[in-house]
Amino acid sequence: MKKITVLFFLLASMACQQDKIAYVNNVQLMDGFKEKVAIEARYTSQTEALNKKRDSISQAFQAEAQAFQAKAEGMNQKKAQEEYSLLQQRGQLIGQQLQQEEQQLQLRGQTEMDSVVQKVKREITAFGKANGYTFILGGGEGGSVLYGSEAKDVTDEILKILNGEPKE
Repeated sequence: MKKITVLFFLLASMACQQDKIAYVNNVQLMDGFKEKVAIEARYTSQTEALNKKRDSISQAFQAEAQAFQAKAEGMNQKKAQEEYSLLQQRGQLIGQQLQQEEQQLQLRGQTEMDSVVQKVKREITAFGKANGYTFILGGGEGGSVLYGSEAKDVTDEILKILNGEPKE
């Protein structure tokens, strides 16, 4: 009888033990994370600078091509074709260099954003462990929470940790 009573209390205590669950609004969290916002702003300004550089080089190259066309009219056909070929090669080289710069910029931006995502995941994990959560689910666009009580939303708490704000 003692074994049945102990077993009953053990099962009852396991049944009463509830998982502590919360959720984080992924979109709100990432949009409010200052480090992520700063990376996006830096990437945007670098992209704009690259676009200005591309436009400037394009305009200079077009001017050079127009000058060549005017000059080519007075040249013999063979010489004009040779210079036109050199101009084309230079144009391709410039295009490849600009494309390579753009790809490097995108790669740096993606690497920084991947680092931010990993940092956010680490902070959510640390927060969950420190506060006794069994699960912290992701909500927002593409999240897995279709409904959650606002009382279970820990987005603001984690955002304050990520942004280095003092606890209230």
